[in-house]
Amino acid sequence: MGKKTAAVMKGDGIGPEVVDAMLMVLRECDIQSEIVMCDAGSEQWDRNGRKDPSYIPDDTMAILEESDACFKGPTTTIPIPGAPRSVAVTLRQKFDLYANIRPTKTYERLTQGHGLDCVCFREATEGLYTGIEARITDDAAIAIRKITRHGSDRIINAAVRWADDHGMKKMVAITKRNILKETDGIFWDAAQRGVSGHNIELSEMYIDNIMQQLVVNPGQFNGAVLVSTNLFMDIVSELASGLVGSIGLIYSANIGDDFAMFEAAHGSAPRFAGQNVANPVAAICSGAWMARYLGEADIGDAIFAATEGVVNDGATTTTDIGGSATTVQMACAISDGAKTLLRR
Repeated sequence: MGKKTAAVMKGDGIGPEVVDAMLMVLRECDIQSEIVMCDAGSEQWDRNGRKDPSYIPDDTMAILEESDACFKGPTTTIPIPGAPRSVAVTLRQKFDLYANIRPTKTYERLTQGHGLDCVCFREATEGLYTGIEARITDDAAIAIRKITRHGSDRIINAAVRWADDHGMKKMVAITKRNILKETDGIFWDAAQRGVSGHNIELSEMYIDNIMQQLVVNPGQFNGAVLVSTNLFMDIVSELASGLVGSIGLIYSANIGDDFAMFEAAHGSAPRFAGQNVANPVAAICSGAWMARYLGEADIGDAIFAATEGVVNDGATTTTDIGGSATTVQMACAISDGAKTLLRR
């Protein structure tokens, strides 16, 4: 098997800083996969006169099509009608990356008194994020929430495979089926079929209920796979991220049958751009996951272990998690730890 290739887009705002930190760690750990740099995001769209219909230039898309995986730095999506669709949504739909996965685990130093260890599975190609909208009068508009049996089956099956592979025995399907009887009815039927024959306890929770349950008793979801449709899980995973201590700690992957995109869960935070203060953990851990996906599990495992050690030690962490280190300083501490582990 030949060398694997990963396309890397630095993105907007703090994106270049956290992506540079991620790349430094991977290179210091001697990653063998080829890294190909390319451009995407609203800042390059602005620089190029806002002429393109997409935040992803054609030459970048050509590189992506020839790669085995990609890493997307945080990008800004301009919230006005007529602006391009977000980079993440574009790539999820282009490469059919239907499973957006966010492992969500608390760190001992940051969350004493409560612990959360679950994984969030979000269907990433359907729901309200299809962007099907229509203005029906000057004062009213509608959006279409598209849920299909095919889309529901494959995200449930992906969640079940994760549960089986990681020894997880609980699955929570998040719906609002008392109101959205047709669309969430399809999703709930898929969940029931998907766990059949597996040693997994399935429960259903409505979106409003699970939000308050995560706040008052997050520990009840330890060891669980949470799975839902696009918008619901986008919201749930953000709240779960807050319980960990900082969105800057949450890494994620968007995985299809033949391609994967890795990204930090946080946004581009343009007001912090260029200040060397952004937490690099989410980007670094997303890069570690990408290394695993590309067949370099030893590097990925070492980076994950080193990151946990640095965060729990607290001596070299960024301000969002109680430290005073810069982005670069924290990345270097993680890199040093990972290299030490790889030498053992």
